Amino acid sequence: MTIPYDESLRERVRSNLTGHDRRAVTDPNKRHAAVAVVLVDSEVGEDRVDPADVDNWIGGRPMPSDLDGRMVDVSGGAAFLLCRRAMRLNSHAAQWALPGGRLDPGETAIEAALRELDEEVRVRLPHSTVLGLLDDYPTRSGYVITPVVIWGGGRLDPDPAPDEVAAVYRVGLHQLQREDSPRFVDIPESPRPVVQIPLGNDLIHAPTGAVLLQLRWLGLEGRHDPVDELEQPVFAWK
Repeated sequence: MTIPYDESLRERVRSNLTGHDRRAVTDPNKRHAAVAVVLVDSEVGEDRVDPADVDNWIGGRPMPSDLDGRMVDVSGGAAFLLCRRAMRLNSHAAQWALPGGRLDPGETAIEAALRELDEEVRVRLPHSTVLGLLDDYPTRSGYVITPVVIWGGGRLDPDPAPDEVAAVYRVGLHQLQREDSPRFVDIPESPRPVVQIPLGNDLIHAPTGAVLLQLRWLGLEGRHDPVDELEQPVFAWK
């Protein structure tokens, strides 16, 4: 069942974020980055064809038998913007990500998230649209990520910058509350569980998966469970 995109949702998310004792990470050995968690409206069935060249992107990647990597049949009602990174990027090519990047000198996390949103998907929103922040997530690749939750105010019209983003998807928030979500798996390289968030016909891993899990737990359900200790898959450690 889809979640209505209305003022009630906006106030619920804002209130849950405001009432949360946010976990901030200070690590001088890591660089600071921010991502934009943009809440928008969407229509059921507008995403029956994946706009990215998924067959070429998969390229031998091992997939569970019930998944094919396509982000289809996920739209409807309140949603968030999710990007498939461009294949030509030097790091984390073709992986799933929220719009975002490193903070410029003197820049706040909110300023960086709004700037990266404009640069990556050409959506420009003012500071007043920010609902709040999720917990910082320290990555294996040397970053501390601050997720900034933003109210898009409607459908918006993403126009991905081709050098950075292969496609932008409107993923319904109801997808975060699937019965098979979240998944946790063990790996020999770490004592921490790897988190997986099923969306469409693929699995979203941390750090993006951890951010989306807290969007569900805190933003939608008011749960204050930490996610910063959930592990990333080894392919994301570099």
